[in-house]
This record gives sequence, structure tokens and C-alpha cells, in this order.
Amino acid sequence: MQIRKGTIGYMLAHEQFPVQELREIGTSAARCGFGLLATSDHFQPWQANEGHSGEAWVTLAALGERAPRAWMGTTVTCPTLRYHRAIVAEAFASLALLNPGRIFLGVGSGEALNEEAATGEWPAWSERWNRLIEALTLIRALWSGRDVDHEGRFYAVKGKLYDVPPQPIPILTAANGPKAMKLAAQHGDGLITDPETWQQYKGDWEASARAAGKNPKDMPVLVEQFVAVGNNDVAEQAAELWRFVPKAFKGYHAIRDPPRSSDGPKPRCRSTTS
Repeated sequence: MQIRKGTIGYMLAHEQFPVQELREIGTSAARCGFGLLATSDHFQPWQANEGHSGEAWVTLAALGERAPRAWMGTTVTCPTLRYHRAIVAEAFASLALLNPGRIFLGVGSGEALNEEAATGEWPAWSERWNRLIEALTLIRALWSGRDVDHEGRFYAVKGKLYDVPPQPIPILTAANGPKAMKLAAQHGDGLITDPETWQQYKGDWEASARAAGKNPKDMPVLVEQFVAVGNNDVAEQAAELWRFVPKAFKGYHAIRDPPRSSDGPKPRCRSTTS
């Protein structure tokens, strides 16, 4: 199964609902015709008032049989610090065995509320991307089923994956800036981004994909758009839970602790979006 161009997906927000509710929401979304179910993957929510942060891979596993026609994956998992690369490879191979042809792995360079909060580490942007690139190399190598003996700049893995995916799992790479868009095209099988970034840097992403020997027309692009269904009261209620959105990748991603107020913090950032 391959995702079709024009597919409309549904985002399952682990920040806003507990996993048992997300299982029911995802089931209903699939029955209503949404062809893709994406899950956020966080250790903590973006804002404390959102109130939840369940484990994304568990939700995907629970939805497999309940949404048998939907394409499913994370937007996004960070396989560099909080999660070990080999475990990411193993987990998604198992998901793919349960749901052949329906799993994708969305990856990104991370946010401090996940990586620093859980590990105490939060490197500069360039190191986070270099770590991501090396992690993707390892994940793909493990999915091949070959023995892996890797001693790299950041990671060491010696072993093999015995239960490999039945077919290649697409890796969709998240990007929200010009440099990241180029890197995502070079190292990913597809893209996860926002409408503004896609509009501004679509040409750069496509050119970088071609330079890497890929056809951008064959690469899925997931563009996330927030929508409030209802009147102004509904929109205002939603805004209280998603105030980070306009500034998420202009400093907000570098905050270790979710803000306790709806106004958000005035962050002292140690990295910039590229």
C-alpha cells in the first residue's frame, strides 16, 4: 500500500488526549475516511495545560487492527537521544510486520522538552542534524537484516535485526527552515512540514532531492495544517491549548519545560532554526 497524492490525514495529538481516547478517535477518523493517521511523539506536552503525553508507538500498535486501511506513523520520532536508534528500528519493524505496507517513520532533530528533559542533553542544531543523519543510516542498515558493526561519530551498534520489515518503511523527515529542508530532501524518503515552509522552500527541497538522485514526485509530502471546526468560542478554546504553534520553531522548540501559562515563557534559546 502506498499513500496517494491528495490523501487527507488526521493528527492524533498525544498532548491533548490520553492514549485510550486517541485509540477511539483514530478508529473513528479512519471509519470517516481519513487515509492517514499521524501521531505526535513527545515525552512532555508543548504546554502544561494540554495535560497529556502518552507513548506514540503504543497508540499506533493499538490502532493497527481498528484502522486497517489507514497509513500510520509518527510526526515525529527523534531517534538521536531519548530513543536509541536500534530500538526505533526494532519497534517500527515490528509495527510493519503487524501492518504490512501501512507504516511510515517520521523523524526530526528533536525538541528540548523531549530530549533535554529526558536525557539532560541538548546539542546545537548542527550536531542534532548530524546525529539524525547517522541515526537514519543505522536504522536503514538494521532494517536490511544484515549484521551491523558501526562505530561512528556519535553512535556504536554491533548486532542485527532478526525480524525485519516485510518491505521498505518510508522515512519522512521533518523540516521547518531552508537548511533543514535541503537536508531532509537529501536524507529522507519524504517530507513533513508546515504550509508556510512548504510554500517558501518547496523549490529548494525539490532541487535537493533531484541532486541526491531522487524524484521528488515519488516522495510523499505531509503538510500539517491546524483547523478548528466550530465558531469563535471553539477556536478560542483550541488556541489556549495550541499557543505555541506560531512560534514553535522560532525558539519554542528549545524550551526544556512546558510553560505553565497560556501566554508562554520568554525563552532564552540556545539554538536557531535553519
